[in-house]
Amino acid sequence: MKVGNLVRITRASIGVPAGTMGLILSSYETRGDYDTAAGEKIHILQLIGSSFPWGQNRRYLTRDLEVINESR
Repeated sequence: MKVGNLVRITRASIGVPAGTMGLILSSYETRGDYDTAAGEKIHILQLIGSSFPWGQNRRYLTRDLEVINESR
């Protein structure tokens, strides 16, 4: 996954149901003792759809996202 990909959230969180779509704005490597060989990253998403009271941008892990359309 990289910046510009359109993704679907596969894991529901508070106020954001599974299946919500978003656009990856930026990605960061995880810190600590995580398995970086598995490609785990933190992605900042701009959520698409209804108005969210806390703002449109949320953080998600790679494992909680599914790529719908890759950027070129």
